[in-house]
Amino acid sequence: MSAATRRRFLTVTGAAAGLALSGVLPGTSPATAATGSATKKDPFTLGVASGDPLPDGVVLWTRLAPEPLAPSGGMDQRVHTVQWEIAADERFGRVVRRGTAKAAPEYGHSVHVDVRGLEPSREYYYRFRTGGFISPAGRTRTAPAPDQMPPRLSLAFASCQAIWEGWFTAHRDLAARRHDVVLFLGDYIYEFGNDRGVRPGDDDVLRTRQAVTLDEYRQRYAYYKTDPDLQAAHHSAPWIAVFDDHEVVDNWADRYAGSAPPDEFLVRRANAFRAYWENMPLRAPQFPAGPDMQLYRRLRYGRLAEFSMLDTRQYRDDQANGDGTKAPNAATADPTRSILGFPQERWLLDGLSASQSTWNVLGHQTAITLLDTVSGPGVAVPMDTWDGYSASRDRLLGGIDQRGIRNVVSLAGDLHRTVVSDLALDFTDPGSKVVATEFVGTSLTSAQDGEDLDAAGRVLLEENPHMRFGNFQRGYVSCEITPDLWVSEFRVCDRVTVPDGTVSTRTKLAVESGVAAVQQA
Repeated sequence: MSAATRRRFLTVTGAAAGLALSGVLPGTSPATAATGSATKKDPFTLGVASGDPLPDGVVLWTRLAPEPLAPSGGMDQRVHTVQWEIAADERFGRVVRRGTAKAAPEYGHSVHVDVRGLEPSREYYYRFRTGGFISPAGRTRTAPAPDQMPPRLSLAFASCQAIWEGWFTAHRDLAARRHDVVLFLGDYIYEFGNDRGVRPGDDDVLRTRQAVTLDEYRQRYAYYKTDPDLQAAHHSAPWIAVFDDHEVVDNWADRYAGSAPPDEFLVRRANAFRAYWENMPLRAPQFPAGPDMQLYRRLRYGRLAEFSMLDTRQYRDDQANGDGTKAPNAATADPTRSILGFPQERWLLDGLSASQSTWNVLGHQTAITLLDTVSGPGVAVPMDTWDGYSASRDRLLGGIDQRGIRNVVSLAGDLHRTVVSDLALDFTDPGSKVVATEFVGTSLTSAQDGEDLDAAGRVLLEENPHMRFGNFQRGYVSCEITPDLWVSEFRVCDRVTVPDGTVSTRTKLAVESGVAAVQQA
């Protein structure tokens, strides 16, 4: 992006972010708010959500869209007032906080309320209303107090939900479990056009067109968010979300995306980031400044767990060797290259060193573990994962070892398969010290039904002795965390290409506190 273009982005969006930090929705003013009914149709077609829980607060989200797939969601170009309330009971008999927020057209009529003054480790219910319409109610939960050691934490993590690849059966199951928190690790939407689909009506023009403009990204989120099972998953628990590549474009890296000129791509990236913020329960510090967005952040669950949510897209060097799956070489091992960027690498290791929590959780996009994908002699690894940035991996795992950091658990997605691994200092040495554990969860729908173990999965297990489990079905991971034990339950769908698929537990794997090795639960 040219200096002049970037300055224009920063001038406009920097001022908007300043308004957000002052407690007003970016780009709006109370004086411009509309009065009376916002719409003659129910504007809450996209549901509600909460996110990034703190001991005393949580972000509440909704977006007004009476005609969700229409331009501007069927809304006019005015700012509308939305009432919100949060209660200690499902019937809203004990409302503990209430207020008003602004839904402005320049932000897709989205609403982000950063509620404070709540009690730690408490379950709450919230809803919105405007123009005589009341939203569905959502359930949320605050984090424990910083000095509290909760007896348990119920957590789910998921990723990769191409809507034309299947029904959100896994979300339906996830919602029913009412976790304390849900981590979503990327590919919430898919930006590219696709003329195939398993759902009736999935050949409409919105899905077959690639998202490039801000309005197109907004419509893509609306297309996803009208799904009732996805809405139920949001309604069931607070989410902590990060993006991967498809929220922007496939396999992008910093300023680079295929053959697109960097200036053009950064304009597209700005559109994608803006739509992402508008459609997720994120705080004002995450509001993008044009093509830049502060996504990586840290959230703490008392003394039980600390979550370092990472960004492996925005600051990475371009993929080595033209991307794809290639033999590792000097380019993949180049110590001047990074998947996180050096400032984020330092932030991560310094935060892990300072952590006072039992479990140190990395919530991020793609596998850290070595993934040799070919049988027999020779090695071929994906350039888009940490394999393409092995010096970054060495610095992270070596830093964990040198600083004596315990109980590091990496949670990731992206691969469209389950891969569970011991993370060792040297993956080529079977006797190398294991310093962390990695659970890569499968996709929710991407790659359609799958099977228990496909040919590629068998090769991975044969060629990577540090890999402890693999599966190629769709689903998500439900985790039960206590001070002594982490148990990951792998929930898999029999089919996602039909609306009435079922979900079952494929296996449970555990990690004991103080022992960096995966075992059967």
